[in-house]
Amino acid sequence: MRIAIVDDHHVVRKGLIAVLAQEEGIEIIGEAETVEEAVQLIETTEPDLAIVDIRLGDQCGFDVVEQLRDHSCRFMMLTSSAAEADIRRAEECGVDGYVLKDSMPEELLLAIKMIDRGRKYFDQGLMDVLIRKDPDDPLEKLTPKERNVLSSLGEGLSNSALAQKLMISESTVKKHISNIFQKLQVNDRTQAALYAQSRGVAAYAMSDELSGTS
Repeated sequence: MRIAIVDDHHVVRKGLIAVLAQEEGIEIIGEAETVEEAVQLIETTEPDLAIVDIRLGDQCGFDVVEQLRDHSCRFMMLTSSAAEADIRRAEECGVDGYVLKDSMPEELLLAIKMIDRGRKYFDQGLMDVLIRKDPDDPLEKLTPKERNVLSSLGEGLSNSALAQKLMISESTVKKHISNIFQKLQVNDRTQAALYAQSRGVAAYAMSDELSGTS
C-alpha cells in the first residue's frame, strides 16, 4: 500500500514514517505540510492512501479531501480533534478513516489494513458522537434476523457475503438493512457497523486484522 503523509509537524511525520516503515507491504511515497503541497503530491504520485491532519497551520486538511474528491486516493484523518463538527465533516467528505493522534500504533495499523480492504474505520472513542442515542434501546426494536444482519454488517460483510452466511436472498438482505437503518436511526452501512461494534453485537478482532487472517 502506497501512503502519503500530510501534517504540518515534522516530528509527527517522522514518527509516522518510523511506525509504518516496519510494516511489510507499506511504502511511504512522500510528505506534505500544506494543502497545496498535498494536492500536488497526491496528483503526482497517486498514492493508495493519504493520512491527513485536520489542522495544517492556518489551513484545513479537509480541503485536501474536497479538492481531490474524485481522485482514486483514499483518505484517513489523523488528528487530535474529537470535536463533533470535525467528525461530522469527515463523514460528509466521505473520508475512509478517522483516528486520534493519541491512539496506539496498533490501532493506526488496524485502521490502515481495514481501509486497504475497502472498509472504513472511525476511532472507537468517537462512538457517542457517531451514533444517536435512544433511551428506549433501539436494539430491542430489531427482530432476531435483523440482529444477525446487523452483526454481519459490523463484520464488514458485503450484501452477497451476508446473504450467503445467513442463507437468505440479497433482496431479503436489503430489506433487513433498510429496516435496521430506520429502527436504529442511522444513515448508512458505516454507521450501522459502528453501532454494532459499540454495542458488542459485532467487533473486529484486532489480532486477526493485523495478522491478515479472517
